[in-house]
Amino acid sequence: MRRVRDLLRSAVLRGAYPGGQLPGEPELMAAHGVTRATVREALALLRTEGLVERRQGVGTHAVAEAVLAPLAEAHGAADPGAGSVFDRRMRPRVLDRSVIPLPAVAADRLGARSGEPCLRLEYVALLGDEPVAMATNYVLFPEAERLRDVPFVSDWYALLAEAGLPLGESEFVLGCLPADAATAGLLGLAEGAPVVTMEQVIRAPGGRPFDLAHIHHRGDRFLLVSRLPRASAPR
Repeated sequence: MRRVRDLLRSAVLRGAYPGGQLPGEPELMAAHGVTRATVREALALLRTEGLVERRQGVGTHAVAEAVLAPLAEAHGAADPGAGSVFDRRMRPRVLDRSVIPLPAVAADRLGARSGEPCLRLEYVALLGDEPVAMATNYVLFPEAERLRDVPFVSDWYALLAEAGLPLGESEFVLGCLPADAATAGLLGLAEGAPVVTMEQVIRAPGGRPFDLAHIHHRGDRFLLVSRLPRASAPR
């Protein structure tokens, strides 16, 4: 059942079904070589996840589709392609934009002094009207000075570009955690739902780290795509 669920989830999130209409139970049974009970259990799980709706006499429809984001674009290491979610399709709802003393843990990650001034910029990223991620950034000065008053209208990398701040290197630490009540409320999730976590450090071209971000992504709406060629031929 879990294998069927995983395959159907992948198809739903990638928009594989025209008009969002999933095949009927007999077609799914034949395609996956499983019983009707297994198909129904798999569809029930997808319904619990909020990905499909089932109506008597109508069938099963996908009610969610994810955005696929190349990992290099999510890093800010590649220019966004046409139609990319990072091609100014997102907009932020700013929660906090204030100068605070740099927390000790953030200072350690950035190689800075604890308590020195930093800009804390926290926001929810919206795609259309739907929240897909939230982020809390701790930005060191002097970069913070250039970010304080620049209008924030799209994604983080567009903001850096508007402020004239080039990006030298971007590092991600990826994980997954259950959403706490506050995060769940901001992202439109049930408390305890899984969210993809990212701890990001951005460095200037000279190698100096200036931005630490803690990011929470909706894993059912925002999928990261990574593709790399093998560095060398196998021996």
